[in-house]
Amino acid sequence: MGSGSFLKVLVQNFDVLAGPLVTLVYPLYASVRAIETKSSLDDQQWLTYWVLYSLITLFELTFAKVIEWFPFWPFARLIFTCWLVLPYFSGAAYVYKHFVRPCFVNSQTGNIWYVPREKDAFNRPDDVLVSAEKFIEENGPEALEKLIGKAGKEMKSKRTSTRTSTRTYDEDH
Repeated sequence: MGSGSFLKVLVQNFDVLAGPLVTLVYPLYASVRAIETKSSLDDQQWLTYWVLYSLITLFELTFAKVIEWFPFWPFARLIFTCWLVLPYFSGAAYVYKHFVRPCFVNSQTGNIWYVPREKDAFNRPDDVLVSAEKFIEENGPEALEKLIGKAGKEMKSKRTSTRTSTRTYDEDH
């Protein structure tokens, strides 16, 4: 009967135990890892998560008295946070793109994800890799292969036309 009581207490307080792990510990760990990588895709995921986490916290602080009336709120928040955190679902990106972003960004300001880098001597060589990752994410690897093939054909075409125009110029003079 002692282990049954422990299990009952564990299940009744599951949200209290799992909540901090799902909402803070794992996202903190993943955010630190994202900072250490060269890719901006994981940075975007975790910045988006923290924006949404802040909005959830503000909502809870603002409507604390109303939320007390809903005993299922801690479980709903835990399930929602799991959906936001787990990369399989990409919930944070979905919620941000469809609900939060339209409130803060109008069509005149453009794409907030694109921040043009200044042209200077300190540009990082991984910018090309980050751009390629973003292109693949948005269009798929087949589109990148197609683009590379098209660029290769254009380069061959330019070389051929340059050789032809050089020969014509040399023959005329």
